[in-house]
Amino acid sequence: MNLLPQVYLLGLVGLLLVIAVVVSRQLLRVRRDEARLIQLEQVGASASCRAADLYELGSIQLRKRFYPQAAATLKQALKHLDDEPDEAKALIENALGFALAAQKDYRGAIQHYKVALRAKGDYPVAINNLAFAQEKLFRNEEAIVLYRRTLELEPNNSTAKKGLKKLEKQV
Repeated sequence: MNLLPQVYLLGLVGLLLVIAVVVSRQLLRVRRDEARLIQLEQVGASASCRAADLYELGSIQLRKRFYPQAAATLKQALKHLDDEPDEAKALIENALGFALAAQKDYRGAIQHYKVALRAKGDYPVAINNLAFAQEKLFRNEEAIVLYRRTLELEPNNSTAKKGLKKLEKQV
């Protein structure tokens, strides 16, 4: 008796199930973002005076890759930061830096990443993003120092490991 066809079919069915689960999760995530985006737009979050609402709208716009709109929304959020903790300012500044970097405005992104780090010095995501922007401007030595700083905070950070490895080969 040859089991190879049965094993092949079982493997194929298993692979298709895994793919179906992954696609379903992604579809649900996109639908949830779409629904929340519509809800925030109907409520008028872009005209809101709450930094939290504007940050949420900006985050969804970033996930949807609406970078110019996200940058505008996040700038509004910064204007409405009142008695929010420094961590909130760091989150918004980092997100704004990301929106600018996605539009290839690395100098502007660097400014916002630095402000985020002044608000929260041990923020590995902002440090990583700053290193990436420095790398894009060919400031490799600065990027190496930043990637190492990220690894001090998060030794298993794969993005920093990859970036550091790539830059150390170049330098």
